[in-house]
Amino acid sequence: MIRLPLVRQGPLRALGVRVLAAVVLVLVTVAIIYSGRAGYRDVNEDGLTLLDCFYYAVVSLSTTGYGDITPVTPHARLVNILFITPARVLFLIILVGTTLEVLTDQYRNSLRVNRWRRKLKDHIIVCGYGTKGRAAVAALLETGYDKSRIIIVENRDVALRQAAANGLVAIEGNATRSAVLLEADVKNAKSVIIATDSDEASVLISLTVRQLTAGQVRIIASVREQENAALLKQSGAHHVIVSSATAGRLLGLTTTTPPLIDVVEDLLTPGQGMALAMRSAERAEVGQNPRELPTLVVALIRRGKVVPLGGAQAMTIETGDMLIYIRDEEKVPVNTP
Repeated sequence: MIRLPLVRQGPLRALGVRVLAAVVLVLVTVAIIYSGRAGYRDVNEDGLTLLDCFYYAVVSLSTTGYGDITPVTPHARLVNILFITPARVLFLIILVGTTLEVLTDQYRNSLRVNRWRRKLKDHIIVCGYGTKGRAAVAALLETGYDKSRIIIVENRDVALRQAAANGLVAIEGNATRSAVLLEADVKNAKSVIIATDSDEASVLISLTVRQLTAGQVRIIASVREQENAALLKQSGAHHVIVSSATAGRLLGLTTTTPPLIDVVEDLLTPGQGMALAMRSAERAEVGQNPRELPTLVVALIRRGKVVPLGGAQAMTIETGDMLIYIRDEEKVPVNTP
């Protein structure tokens, strides 16, 4: 099931409003009939009681009309023309309105899904919307990535509602199943982020994605234990982040070199201080030493591989290189890639 972000009234509340409106309409009709009961005649010819007024109002508004109670005076007939007949139409609209709204919502949602699918391309699928998944989405949005090109795959109802509330498209289901990933159009995806809470599930998702896409979609996965990282890479993941090892290393750095962890936190905290960024090498920079550039370049990406700048060997920028540099977040907008 695809859940597009939508703000709407709850079904129970909508139904309650319709029921209340129908009850109010019946009561108003009963009051009008009871006030003019002298103008009506029933088959017993003993006058209308309050119960008779309720009976006549219900059968009239529901278009049943048994004919055992009829208006006989001009005033009563005028009331039927000016009030009872419009009230009858309004009562039917209230009753049928719920069904019409459900059908209209289904049709509207189908149109929205079809329109969304036609525009879907080079999107990112995030499997799991827990702590890691939410952080990954936040990082994508901070770099200016379009929210409409992010798809969440989750099977927990709470996480699905949270994703929809945050304006994200969410697909309900288990990401280890091929049908669920095909629903997310994994074959045309740019990359798949695996942020589940189970290493076993991460391996199964990676295998499924690799099988469906023949290895053409980049897979970025997170695992808890270091020993499962190699298995996940064998399953098809291009990049594996070990959450427990990373957290443990940061804890160690905090203990031994506290200022170093402050720098790391500054680099990872968006919107302030320093931040890691990547851009293509400009034509005027080709042939230059990256250390001589105005920006602080820490590494190069050349033909898909990281080229560190450490050591005494002189390094020059080549055409097609990507520069990994540190930018000042206070001078550059947050949504700048």
